[in-house]
Amino acid sequence: MKIVLFTDLDGTLLSLSDYSYDVALPALAELKKRKVPVVFCTAKTLAENEYYRAKLGIEDPFIVENGGAIFIPRNYFSFEFPYSNEQGHYYVIEFGARYDELRAALDAIRSETGFKITGFGDMTVKEVAEDANLSLDQARRAKEKVYNESFIFDEPEDKEPILFDKVQDKGFNITHGGRYYNIHGINADKGKAVKRLTELFRREYGAVMTIGIGDSKNDIPMLKAVDQPAIVKRLDGTWLDIYPEPENLYKAEGVGPAGWVEVVEKFIIS
Repeated sequence: MKIVLFTDLDGTLLSLSDYSYDVALPALAELKKRKVPVVFCTAKTLAENEYYRAKLGIEDPFIVENGGAIFIPRNYFSFEFPYSNEQGHYYVIEFGARYDELRAALDAIRSETGFKITGFGDMTVKEVAEDANLSLDQARRAKEKVYNESFIFDEPEDKEPILFDKVQDKGFNITHGGRYYNIHGINADKGKAVKRLTELFRREYGAVMTIGIGDSKNDIPMLKAVDQPAIVKRLDGTWLDIYPEPENLYKAEGVGPAGWVEVVEKFIIS
């Protein structure tokens, strides 16, 4: 049976404190040796995903901006399949709304409520770098958004339900992972993208077992779409709460990439 690994990046494969991944390199090398696809499924942009794919030597498809689109390298699958458009050396299957629509919705909500909402589009590269603890190059890549907008919601927690209702009234969805909220298209979530890509893997390989690893709320759709969900500990030593919790959910003892390695060793390379 072909194993396919879907993984979040920030706080999972990458340390949330400094985006390091050195502890995961031996496990990644073993996955490559065993030809296990490693599919990034993240809030990150195309540019950010390409950066880490190059750093880690990964050549598999990937899911960007919380399920906004799937990018599949040309000739990766041996058959033809429907896709939205071609971009560079990728076939792209799109689920998300366009960035200008999302920005307009946030502007309207800000005007209607007076909420303090600061999106990446409102921030300079330097401001994003300082706020997200990124280098300037990393911040530039983070700002190259197409299918979602990350933003800071600087209001009391009891205002959050109003924000969520407003976003949904505008015809969009909202997720919250780590520091940032994300507004995205109604049809875009990690779970839908995982299911579509899993269909393609099954068409290619027949029997497929999917494993998903995450750490935050925006990973829940992905975790519910895989055969074996797993979560890693967060920096504060807690795990993500999922309700209802999948019966076979695995909770790693390790934080971030250490927990990621624990999951890979338990279910794939033990």
